[in-house]
Amino acid sequence: MSLKSIDAAMLQKMFLSGAKALDAKKDYINELNVFPVPDGDTGTNMTMTIMAAAKEVAGLENPDINQLGKAISSGSLRGARGNSGVIMSQIFRGFVKGIKGNDVLDVNILANAVQHAADTAYKAVMKPKEGTILTVARAGADKAIEIIINDDIEDIIEFCDAVAESMEEALQKTPDLLPVLKQAGVVDSGGEGLMTFLRGATDALKGKVSDFTITSRGSVKTVKTSLPAEAEADIKYGYCTEFIIMLEQSADTAEPQLKEYLQGIGDCVVVVADDEIVKVHVHTNDPGLAIQKALSFGALTSMKIDNMREEHHEKVIRDATRIAAQQKKEMKEEKPAQAAPRKKTGFIVVSAGDGLADIFRDLKADYIIEGGQTMNPSTDDILEAINNVNADNIFILPNNGNIILAANQAKELAKDKNIIVIPTKNIPQGIAALINYVEGSSVADNEKNMSGEMLSIKSGQVTYAVRDTNMDGKDIKKGDYMGLTDKTIVSVGKDAKEAAKKLIESLVSDDSELVSLYYGADATEEEAELIADEIVAAYSDIDVEVQYGGQPVYSYFISVE
Repeated sequence: MSLKSIDAAMLQKMFLSGAKALDAKKDYINELNVFPVPDGDTGTNMTMTIMAAAKEVAGLENPDINQLGKAISSGSLRGARGNSGVIMSQIFRGFVKGIKGNDVLDVNILANAVQHAADTAYKAVMKPKEGTILTVARAGADKAIEIIINDDIEDIIEFCDAVAESMEEALQKTPDLLPVLKQAGVVDSGGEGLMTFLRGATDALKGKVSDFTITSRGSVKTVKTSLPAEAEADIKYGYCTEFIIMLEQSADTAEPQLKEYLQGIGDCVVVVADDEIVKVHVHTNDPGLAIQKALSFGALTSMKIDNMREEHHEKVIRDATRIAAQQKKEMKEEKPAQAAPRKKTGFIVVSAGDGLADIFRDLKADYIIEGGQTMNPSTDDILEAINNVNADNIFILPNNGNIILAANQAKELAKDKNIIVIPTKNIPQGIAALINYVEGSSVADNEKNMSGEMLSIKSGQVTYAVRDTNMDGKDIKKGDYMGLTDKTIVSVGKDAKEAAKKLIESLVSDDSELVSLYYGADATEEEAELIADEIVAAYSDIDVEVQYGGQPVYSYFISVE
């Protein structure tokens, strides 16, 4: 039977099926990350990106193509995390533009949309690299255009199979384009993520999938602790549910409707609207009902669900009261920077670790987004930070190469503020950039100065290997410590101290004057001071500063200048 067109209902099923397929294989995709450091998060980032859109898509009843497209584009753009997630969101954005304005989709419309998807993704990356998800997307676009030029396929299923086959071939060839993939014996993880989504989508098209239910897994934090069974019966509503709604309608109507509904399914209800957002707190036995209702008012962010029945009864009651009271107070102070007089310049920094947070605050950072390796903030997280800084010009320091694209995407979505993204790839670069901001200089001059000075320092980090591998001529075993510079493995050792010393030695030159050592949560001040003493003894003209960073995953961040 020939299928010459599909409608919005089928496209909705295809998208949800693709999202579920990606969610099911995210751990496998994470394992395809080439470097053996504990930041193999491509699968996680892509899944969280697509699930942000899938929740919006799943909440639509009988949508048309335009409504469906808006949910896909808006949800993925705001939920995008990491480079792979941002590129995936741009693929969806381009595809949605290509199908806009149609009631049904045929091969010609789909082919043009696939090409538009690849073009949009390429334009989003300043320096596109072949052998990645972009290559796989481009292969699909080339095949799609070839099909409509030759006019030899009218059946949608046949078209999808032909495009997917070309993309699969391109995926298998990614190791030939990126030697690091061939060395590791893997295909590109982002490309595999895209193909995983496409396989799931075509399965729905072929009638192989019947369950399109989207769970909250992947973006909602569920906290579980232990509680004696006899205490459970005392808790009427077991789940403390919190989220923020990015409103798509008037707050004047949303706030009272939400309050009335939530009071019918729970207690401790706090619903406070502030311009385009509504912050919600409720205790309920069915968080799904609260979330489903909220989705009818707009997209959700900052979601958290705590299982209170697994906490001690007295602690639950005490904390519930405190949280409800604190929530009310927070809503009055939701945007403390906005309440202050508007200023000319503000700074947003991405960082993890209480010590590093203190350092950035001392350098006049206005807003610190908790994040970094293994926990890339989404575009929406960065947008929220922008909304909370009351300044005409806002400098954003991502401090991680995998967050720069999301920061740039937030820049494009931000309104009424001039956003400047300084492309810092690590913490030492971020500190150097912020130190070199000159009060009184123009925005353009500061952007140039900060971007230039961050590159004048040499930087590296020490972390541990999560798998056995051989890379950069080094035999690495799981648990070994590695010294990295721009993801080139410089040193390998059985302990962090030795790896750090060898890394510093590789960074130091005759012109070096200062080494800064930021020790993380799994390192000690004593060990850091020992490293400093040995470096001072070896290099008499170099000073060494030791500072507490408290960062997870990385034992040391190191800068040399």
